[in-house]
Amino acid sequence: MTSQRADDVVTAAFLVIGDEILSGRTKDKNIGFLADYLTALGIDLKEVRIVPDEKPEIIGAVNALRARYDYVFTSGGIGPTHDDITAESIAEAFGVPLNLDPRAVAIMEPHYPPGQFTPARQRMARIPEGADLIENKVSKAPGFRLENVHVMAGVPSIMQAMMDALAPDLRTGKKMLSETVAADMPESRIAERLAAIQDAHPQTLIGSYPRATDGKFSTQIVIRSRDEAILMAAVKDVAEAVADLSG
Repeated sequence: MTSQRADDVVTAAFLVIGDEILSGRTKDKNIGFLADYLTALGIDLKEVRIVPDEKPEIIGAVNALRARYDYVFTSGGIGPTHDDITAESIAEAFGVPLNLDPRAVAIMEPHYPPGQFTPARQRMARIPEGADLIENKVSKAPGFRLENVHVMAGVPSIMQAMMDALAPDLRTGKKMLSETVAADMPESRIAERLAAIQDAHPQTLIGSYPRATDGKFSTQIVIRSRDEAILMAAVKDVAEAVADLSG
């Protein structure tokens, strides 16, 4: 899609933080959600990384991703326990102090009974200097945005609420359109024709996804483009190829 105008494309990466994800103790539910959410907005999720609760790994990943993509979204590691080190890692990545933020305190303290805004809970009100807060309607403890990096909780319901809060402020590009052509044949039978169609329509992305049901193979062919006319021309060629090879 080399002729697509750069202004039409907004890119993002997702950094999932947490030993519990890598160990398998917690099954990630945020990657699929964010991919769908960003696609609907018109933002291309280009990369996903999962890193442990280790400061050098978080800092290295954040700095690499924020330099490469328009947006970086993170989940995990902003809770009240000693191993929730995302906020301090982000502060170090940007070279700014991490302080108890009076805005976050004003949001969180009334949420607890008198005397229950403990030092552990106050950890969740530490925000890197210069960051904007991301509203959390579920449990109040805010996420934050520093330049193009958006830091959110790992709990799916909270992460999703934070995405709803920050989405109106995101720059979006031209949305990717897609069509699917079903082929009642194995992927190998149509692979050569699909390669030729892809070459003939460089402003599309064509993917083939094989399936097997009761020992019978079929293929779902997904064609994507940001231009409807270009998309439909490629769809027509794929449908003709499927018809030709089905005889």
